[in-house]
Amino acid sequence: MNNLNPRFALPGRIKLFAGIGVIVVLSLIMLVSCGQTIQPGNVGVKIRTLGPQAGVDKTPMPSGYHINLIGERIVEFPQIQRTYTYTKEEDERGRENEEINFSDNNALPMTADVQLVMRIDPAKAPSLYTRYRLTFDQLFEGPIRNDVRTAIAAETELVSVEFLYRGGRQQVIQKALARVRNKWESQGVNISQLDWIGTIRYPQVILDSIQAKTKADADASAAQAQVAVAKAQADARIEEARGQAEANRLIAQSIAASPEVVKLRAIEKWDGKLPTTTGGAVPFIDVGNR
Repeated sequence: MNNLNPRFALPGRIKLFAGIGVIVVLSLIMLVSCGQTIQPGNVGVKIRTLGPQAGVDKTPMPSGYHINLIGERIVEFPQIQRTYTYTKEEDERGRENEEINFSDNNALPMTADVQLVMRIDPAKAPSLYTRYRLTFDQLFEGPIRNDVRTAIAAETELVSVEFLYRGGRQQVIQKALARVRNKWESQGVNISQLDWIGTIRYPQVILDSIQAKTKADADASAAQAQVAVAKAQADARIEEARGQAEANRLIAQSIAASPEVVKLRAIEKWDGKLPTTTGGAVPFIDVGNR
């Protein structure tokens, strides 16, 4: 080794260091590629498929970057309140029709879009995954959607379509929310709001029937109003006639009691001229003494 030419020692060392550097860089790339970032507002659940600790880790993972070793992966759940929808139209999850179907107490079919405001209790995220073995999207699109649909259907089957159409739908959706919340709260899923998006989609024949009934009710109310007006007018005329009759009675009574009143009124109306022909009648005024 002492006879080794020093001119070859430096290049050898450079190659050695370069090789080590390449190994380090490759190792870092592998670690980064095996890692996963839990987004802010989410909580992670570690799942191991290999080794003596295979299964679901009972400790929830906070947001941030985490390394996944061989056989490990992380499932994320939202730990802050977020709004999610079940709609007929396509959304960020795809084009699938997710509208809710239900019917009234006469089995008349309807559909509607709804939205939920919900979050996952971070401490219960591992047990939630252990129970269902579903990601949050799978949980939301499967069991939770089924329970929302069942709850709404259970409430609408107790009422008529007219009740929903005339303002009862908010009462129905709040009762459905209570049903869903009672089931999922204990499992770590907090559903704080359940609301309709837009209007319920009623069958056209039902809309036509309701609108016809509404028009008939309005026409009946208008007719009753007209009858009431006519009756009021008739009552007013009757009262006017009664008043006039009473006035005439009082005048006649006054005349009978005081005949001189007639002469006084005649004098007030007389123009001062005597009739040229009396026909044998005696003038109502005694002018001989004037």
